[in-house]
Amino acid sequence: MKLFKAGAAVAAAVVLAMTATACGGGSDTSTGSSDGGPSGGAKDKVVIGIKFDQPGLGLKTPDGKFTGFDVDVATYVAKELGYQPDQIEFKQAVSAERENLISNGDVKFIVATYSINDKRKAKVDFAGPYFLAHQDLLVRADDSSITKVEDLNKKKLCSVTGSTSAQNIKKDLAPEADLQEYPGYSDCLTGLENKAVDALTTDNSILAGYAAQEKNKGKFKLVGLNMSNENYGIGLKKGDKELQTKINAALRKMVSDGSWEAAVKKNLGPADYKNEPAPQITEGS
Repeated sequence: MKLFKAGAAVAAAVVLAMTATACGGGSDTSTGSSDGGPSGGAKDKVVIGIKFDQPGLGLKTPDGKFTGFDVDVATYVAKELGYQPDQIEFKQAVSAERENLISNGDVKFIVATYSINDKRKAKVDFAGPYFLAHQDLLVRADDSSITKVEDLNKKKLCSVTGSTSAQNIKKDLAPEADLQEYPGYSDCLTGLENKAVDALTTDNSILAGYAAQEKNKGKFKLVGLNMSNENYGIGLKKGDKELQTKINAALRKMVSDGSWEAAVKKNLGPADYKNEPAPQITEGS
């Protein structure tokens, strides 16, 4: 009898273990698919990095909604990958953290005015480019002392930590500029309005978005310089060629069906921004 009871207990334990394993397997599949992972389960959601503080491009509004050209691009690409808008989770991607977010798997991809360059390509891959912007300066509307980049020497120049824009000026164009790096563009804008800094530099698309905000109308102006070409790409994990190919296909479709042009006009048109045509896709080709 004792032997029989022991055998029964072992059999029961085996059944419980198998049940637990099955439950664990289901849980893993759900977790893996929640961020678009390759687990083979149903797609629950996809996590996409965007900017939260760039009006016209990537902005989180006080009511928790997301607006802007990058948001529209991200939503279109996600749909082509099989995700509906309610399956998208937007995660803030500040400039200095974009490579870490991708490498750590915190996001599937990033659409956040992310200029393609060799330094970044050493850490992540890109799809695109999907937009061509140019570096410019934003100054106070009543400031006539800055009309060319050399005027920044001895002036206080603001940009965000991790951005390439200010380094470009400091290194090559105005080496005597007093560079101030703030956490976000909105911080730079506040500094500009309060005269803590003399100019804000980044891409003209970003600057136009800020200048066009209702609360900023008449306060600032673009200088109108094309100091660099900034090709925005969609950042993704290095080596993920399959995702890169799918995103490139989605971007080509967005341009061909007119959705790209419509998104530009909707988000940047109010600032009277003159955009470049959609650039040719070069990454991954």
